[in-house]
Amino acid sequence: MEINIGKKNSHKIFFFKCPSCGLSYSTTLPSFIKNELPELVDISSKKLEGAFKRGNLKFYDSQGVDSIQFRKRIGKIESGAMICFGDKIEVIRGFPKIRRTLMLNPSLKDHFSDEVAVEEKMNGYNVRIALINHKITAFTRGGYICPYTTKKAPELMDLTDFFRDNPETVICGEMVGTENPYVTHYYPEVGSLGFKIFDLREKVSNHPLTVDEKFETLEKYGLPPVKLLGVFDVEDAPEKVMNIVKKLGEADREGVVMKDPEMKITPLKYTSSKAHADELEYAFRYPFEFGRSFFFSRVIREGFQAYELDESEFELKQRAKRLGESILYPMLDVIKHVSRGDVASEDLVIHVDSYDDAADFVRHLRDLGVVATLLEFEDGKAVIRRIHQSTSDRITNYLRGGLY
Repeated sequence: MEINIGKKNSHKIFFFKCPSCGLSYSTTLPSFIKNELPELVDISSKKLEGAFKRGNLKFYDSQGVDSIQFRKRIGKIESGAMICFGDKIEVIRGFPKIRRTLMLNPSLKDHFSDEVAVEEKMNGYNVRIALINHKITAFTRGGYICPYTTKKAPELMDLTDFFRDNPETVICGEMVGTENPYVTHYYPEVGSLGFKIFDLREKVSNHPLTVDEKFETLEKYGLPPVKLLGVFDVEDAPEKVMNIVKKLGEADREGVVMKDPEMKITPLKYTSSKAHADELEYAFRYPFEFGRSFFFSRVIREGFQAYELDESEFELKQRAKRLGESILYPMLDVIKHVSRGDVASEDLVIHVDSYDDAADFVRHLRDLGVVATLLEFEDGKAVIRRIHQSTSDRITNYLRGGLY
């Protein structure tokens, strides 16, 4: 299959050719969305055309891959899904949203039928890795091709045999470590950078392997899974999970994902109080970069967790202290920082092979709407400065007397 793009990469001059069918033809992108795409994704052309007009379907070109990107969920197709063009059309489904429970006891018993498989939820960023045009390609949750992850994933894992035998399977996992350029978190067993796999899914259907099938497959190919922390009877699961999450929080780890071992029921997630505090501490360091729902949801989690645990007065005071400090101290620090004439920013460190690789990742961040610049590059070490412009501007305005 050959894809030709006009000079402006506009949808008006996008042409699709399929010589493999024996009938070579070309069509504009709107025509492809109207006529060919409905059959590929089993969604009506009317719904897809409407999504295209609203900007929820976009042409996307990165790392040599031409594709259509689902910016929002459309029908049964998840946000972040990609239609990739190459030797053949590849449908890479978005990763399904995992809902959260606030109360373990009633939720697990209502949601699951017999057993609950409990896996560790890692603090990193969600990545799907697939074989596209004979090349291993890494997609972020939103459906962007990350050049850094695309290059690093095959260095961290030997994926050759897996994709040779399973070309229609998508690896879903978490990139973690202190050199994770999106979410930095230290795991002793990982160090600077690592990858942990939590799902294996079919490309077009998004159908997942069962928990047992997944772990057996990963063991066969020597690939790194997330930790399976136990499989429990649904009646015992709430108490077991709470004890696990407490220990994870004490070890500065995030939480758990709870799954039906057969993967026929949608998973649920539950996180530790320490994870909530860490997220709030980071968010209040750059308070005007996040929506109010981000802050509110984490405070709500704390309230319900404290209620279900029936904490003592001492435990409750410790939770309140941790919560308050995660809000006030980082916010005060950034106000003082900006008041001295500095900007709210953070420096990310990654190791890449060349200056061009570092610059490519900065361009990727800018595609995501992030204000970033390559601060320095030496001996494979790149320092990238991410500017939190909204926080800098609004704090400056308020310090000068602007009204809130």
